[in-house]
Amino acid sequence: MKTRITELLGIQYPIVQGGMQNVGYAELASAVSNAGGLGIITGLTQPTPEDLAKEIKRCQEMTDKPFGVNLTILPTIKPVPYEEYAQVICDSGVKIVETAGRNPEPFLPLFTKHGVKVVHKCTSVRHALKAEKIGVAAVSVDGFECAGHPGEDDIPNLVLLPAAAEKLSIPMLASGGIGTGAQMAACLALGADGINMGTRFLATREAPVHENIKRAIIDASELDTALVYRPLRNTARVYKNQVAVKVNEIEREQGKDMAFELIRDMVAGTKGKVALTEGDIDHGIWTSGIVQGLIHSAPTCAELLQEIMTECEATIRERLNGLLAG
Repeated sequence: MKTRITELLGIQYPIVQGGMQNVGYAELASAVSNAGGLGIITGLTQPTPEDLAKEIKRCQEMTDKPFGVNLTILPTIKPVPYEEYAQVICDSGVKIVETAGRNPEPFLPLFTKHGVKVVHKCTSVRHALKAEKIGVAAVSVDGFECAGHPGEDDIPNLVLLPAAAEKLSIPMLASGGIGTGAQMAACLALGADGINMGTRFLATREAPVHENIKRAIIDASELDTALVYRPLRNTARVYKNQVAVKVNEIEREQGKDMAFELIRDMVAGTKGKVALTEGDIDHGIWTSGIVQGLIHSAPTCAELLQEIMTECEATIRERLNGLLAG
């Protein structure tokens, strides 16, 4: 299948594994790339820029196919040397970067100088248009269904994708709530040039998380996520475990003026990392999208991509064509 995304990124299938904190290591990224998609290492999962350089080298030893690095730019309590991470990406020869969070414009001159294509993740049409204006190569449009931060507009992809496609001229990935080939066909019909998946890749054999996490996703329904941080206007969708339920209770009790300090210890990133690696699903919060209701297995990345492509093509050729013929 050829789309503007496959041509831009030099990949076989228009399927991208989005950056995931504490998950996007070389093992997963290389497996996705070797299977014909685009794997992505999560830059800030590595504690230092030097560690990121080592992780990129590991991935280069595991695949000769294109892969990218995610650089999420967010306000943090402890300053992050974003410029050093960006320089490492360029010096390592990586040619694709997925940016998220704040405006990536300050980093574009460096990336452009080194021939790095930037795909910026957006949660609204206005942000996508701004990204296009500043010169990114493509955007990944994230609907309300997604895991992690969906923004504050609450627009699902059935509306968000065609609204963005109507105004954008650069290639667009559909992101959020996607895990099947039929959904991929729908995204292409709505104007996307490919798909970006996170949660679906979390439930694969190569994902570096505990089997209890994969089983929790497989056993969960589309109702088993929670939206946290809404009073803080920093909404995040996470797996609905005991911690998320307790956080929601505090948020309801405190209302819009809730202080983050009331939940800080409960939602610490270190606890979420322990949950992912040690398998105690209630140890901390961890992100998962409502697509978990459509996930029923944990295949290899190669098996998953083949399954998605086969279903997508069958949906287009047989179901949709069949409706026309009828």
